Amino acid sequence: MKFSESLKKNKDFREVYKKGRSNANTLLVVYILRNNQDRNYLGISVSKKVGNSVVRHHLARLIRESYRLNEEMFNSGLNIVVIAREAAKDAGFHDIEDALLQLLKKHRVCKSV
Repeated sequence: MKFSESLKKNKDFREVYKKGRSNANTLLVVYILRNNQDRNYLGISVSKKVGNSVVRHHLARLIRESYRLNEEMFNSGLNIVVIAREAAKDAGFHDIEDALLQLLKKHRVCKSV
């Protein structure tokens, strides 16, 4: 079941950067802004400073998959932008997943059980 879609437009990214809250660790930075919809929108940004296109695309896939596997545990109605830091290029899937979950829990967007 698909709960999320992608943020694609530059103005949407800028709005999340300007109005949203951010938290960071050594691998990732996460910005979150509430939207008035019933689904989440995920945007991923990997700078050219991180590496060549192969490295950047690999990191984006790792982040997207980490989010997809855990998306049921998050509240809906969020615009989420994840930015990969340079240290992330050497990280594996579980490192990225742990970093993403840590930051999303810091934002308190996990559903109450």
